Amino acid sequence: MKKRVLELFILVIFSFCAQTNAQKLSPEKIKVQLEGYKNDIRGPYKIIQWFCKDGTIRGAKDPCLDTVGGIQHATYKDAVVALGKSNHIYLGQILAYTDKSDFWDDSKNHSRLKQYQLGKYLAHIDDGWVNRKGQYYRGAIQIEDEEQWGIDFYKWLLSKDEILEKNYFLVLQSLKDIPHKGDDDLSQRMRAESKVLSDQYGRFMDLRVKIHSNPEPSDIEKTMAFVNTNASKLTAAQSKKFQALIQTMQQFHQPVDVKGIAVKAKRLSITSPVKKNIQNYINNNAIGIEHNAFVSSSAELLLSIRKQITKEKSASQRMLLLDIANQLQGIVFKTSLQWQPETLKEQLEKVYALTMASAGSGSIELWEWGQVQPILNPASSDKITLGQLNQKLQTARSVVEWSAAMVKATYQDVVNEYSTFEPKAYSFIDDRIRSSIALQLGKAVGDLGVFIAKESAISNSVFSLSNQSSFRGLNPGYAFGELVVISENLDAVEVSSSKIYIFERAPSDLKPVAGIATVNEGNLVSHVQLLARNLGIPNAALSDENLNDLKAFNGKEVFYAVSNRGTVILKEASKMTADEKALFTKKVRNEEKILVPVKNLELKQSKIVNLREVDAKDSGKLCGPKAANLGQLKAMFPDKVIEGFVIPFGIFRAHMDQPMSGYNKSYWNFLNDTFEAAASKRKQGISEKEVENYQLRQLEILRAAIKTMPLQADFLKEIETSFQTIFGKPLGSVPVFLRSDTNMEDLKDFTGAGLNLTIFNAVIKEKILQGIRDVWASPYSERSFKWRQTYLLNPENVFPSILVIPSVDVDYSGVLITKGIVSGNDSDLTIAFSRGAGGAVDGQAAESYTIKADGSYQLIAPARESYHNTLPLTGGTGRKIATFEKPILNAKNIEDIITLSTSIRKTLAKKTKSDYKGAYDVELGFKNNELWLFQIRPFVENKHALGSAYLQSITPSINLNQEIALSTKL
Repeated sequence: MKKRVLELFILVIFSFCAQTNAQKLSPEKIKVQLEGYKNDIRGPYKIIQWFCKDGTIRGAKDPCLDTVGGIQHATYKDAVVALGKSNHIYLGQILAYTDKSDFWDDSKNHSRLKQYQLGKYLAHIDDGWVNRKGQYYRGAIQIEDEEQWGIDFYKWLLSKDEILEKNYFLVLQSLKDIPHKGDDDLSQRMRAESKVLSDQYGRFMDLRVKIHSNPEPSDIEKTMAFVNTNASKLTAAQSKKFQALIQTMQQFHQPVDVKGIAVKAKRLSITSPVKKNIQNYINNNAIGIEHNAFVSSSAELLLSIRKQITKEKSASQRMLLLDIANQLQGIVFKTSLQWQPETLKEQLEKVYALTMASAGSGSIELWEWGQVQPILNPASSDKITLGQLNQKLQTARSVVEWSAAMVKATYQDVVNEYSTFEPKAYSFIDDRIRSSIALQLGKAVGDLGVFIAKESAISNSVFSLSNQSSFRGLNPGYAFGELVVISENLDAVEVSSSKIYIFERAPSDLKPVAGIATVNEGNLVSHVQLLARNLGIPNAALSDENLNDLKAFNGKEVFYAVSNRGTVILKEASKMTADEKALFTKKVRNEEKILVPVKNLELKQSKIVNLREVDAKDSGKLCGPKAANLGQLKAMFPDKVIEGFVIPFGIFRAHMDQPMSGYNKSYWNFLNDTFEAAASKRKQGISEKEVENYQLRQLEILRAAIKTMPLQADFLKEIETSFQTIFGKPLGSVPVFLRSDTNMEDLKDFTGAGLNLTIFNAVIKEKILQGIRDVWASPYSERSFKWRQTYLLNPENVFPSILVIPSVDVDYSGVLITKGIVSGNDSDLTIAFSRGAGGAVDGQAAESYTIKADGSYQLIAPARESYHNTLPLTGGTGRKIATFEKPILNAKNIEDIITLSTSIRKTLAKKTKSDYKGAYDVELGFKNNELWLFQIRPFVENKHALGSAYLQSITPSINLNQEIALSTKL
């Protein structure tokens, strides 16, 4: 008893401190709080009170006067309230206790609403979660009050057209969780109940996986048989939970009908814009309709509701239509399981119907549906070419990825926050994806992929996994090493150059690896993707399901290859062929590394240079290619390139000749002594790993020293003068980018994209001056050094220059590659754009297109990032919430990009007197629809990977003109 009193006293003191100081709590401290609530008979609640309509508050046994009225519910513990203030984390939310606007939480990307949904999920799968004992705290929550609040909330929320236009998916999802006298989501309940049982009784895991991935009526009998077989081993509580699961499964798998929709349809007003459509749907689907027609008509109505809902002006009627939409999703989800196509034509019809339903449910946006609908629309002819069929497959596969990405973009921020103190939160996103039409669409697309693979002799070979058609190669290459599967979205993963990594999303600062595959590939032209392409690192995209399946092979030695046409091979090392083993027994010749040219360096240039005074010929001499090429662009497109100046190699070198504090030598001598000592250690037979560790320790010392290096007086004066004369304002009043620009970038066979530092939007004088030191130090970071050490013969001869340009707070920015990366066609263009500044380059899920030579274009992927960077005049970066209802690029933007690319192709090589005939990688942005150019460089691909005899041998030859009858049996 004394111990309990002491614990409560400590909790009260802790609560008081947290509330008064409002300091953000660490995940560890939040974990401690959660454990306390789980074991507290009141959970996160303090006391129950009456809240009267006249504003008075009464005790639990002293109700409001009948003439006044009111509601009864619990109040939160002080520590719970404090956690909301300090961390914006809200536990055990009582809706009747919450302001509607606070709950919608618009400024925090609707965090409180999402937390409510996540909290309900955790309660389902973890025996009440923070309310493990508090769920029996009588009177804490009154369901009738919660339902009335839900109705009032949606009347308030749905009166705004903008909400439905921008947040359709979130609103539709929320209706499944917020009480409002709507329908229960049986599929969510079924998955939650089966997860709880598999966690408690591991032998049920196989059946649980089946129920989650491919629910069928036969699962009921299998579960009953499982219970009978294991009856003697189950506790009474487990047996009770199994019976509840069986009951839920029986309800879920009941024959689908439209009675529930008919009941709601009677409540629709005669002026409802879709009432006639709904009534026709009810009449046509009343009895005996085929599964294919039922799914198709349900998908059509689902899409019609989404398109027409803002024409309905009554918020109550809108809520009713959204409830009908959720019922239609359930019908499509369940009925599509029973639709088993027999011919290719029927399979294409199923894919089309499920894609339409995805658009109707908000998993993809309406403009995205407009892009894919003409491609997926089933052909009216009797035959189809293999090329057309492949295009349909790639498009449908993309829709599956976009649908999953919509769930992640909507909920990932909240899930990431909660996962730091509650690991079970991470499975929420998977649960939402599996409850969506994307699960059934993915299966239908997988079946189509299997058919096409047989017809075209293209087949992935990834262990013995199911649904292998979800794998698609991005960059050709081959690798051998340990397989590491990382399912969490980690931004700072320690990686090894000898291992192969499967990521949910690759870190933007990825260090050298042997091979990679990602669920969220980001985009085709991010720095990570360009490095992989340049260096011949095999790189593929896969589905969430594939990633989960690959966990079984985590830690195994594997062989991994991606062919030139994107087929993927991943198998255990023991199954490698003799030819595959030979790829790694050949000694890698030193000559295959690249030599950084240094003989042309002009290190005597110790003055800042105006951007207008440099051009392409200065690359590798005066400065790096960023500045040289941007200066060339400034001459060619003076109105499209901002002003700027260059801090050349010579200024860096002069500073490196200064004495290094604490050492009896200069910075430059310290650097060279490090590499000389490393060479000596190699001669002594010391292992390469030990030599590398020595170099990294020494370079860390050097890097730290450069960051505190004194800047010479003459240089400081020049900086001041350059700001005033070139930018027209004094240093400290103009926000600028400081871009590292080394002589190791854009070599013939090595791009170096994104390896060194860029300082974003610095404005304060001290930050700019410190930024110069930081940029000079960045080539000696572990990541930059490891990439150079692997691919360069003389990694010590790296000289950084710095390009200084004013910040442009662009509306959206991205990358142009003057060739078709997906198509492989040199006459095509590839573009990828993100909202705000820098997102596409850093690997965000960007809006990407292939633009054909005739000016037509095809959407590769839409943007799926909830936040984007802004560049405020005060410096630093801001964050802005993004929605996806409109494309980033408009038709004029694309026309401007085409015009620019034509000019670059025709004139750049001529202007620079270069014999380069390859593609270019261009960074650009738009501000108020005006195009700005920020960088141009050669687009470097790995010729060894593209031309490898082995990769050619696993690349099938496909006759894309081969015709296939749509009546062909699957």
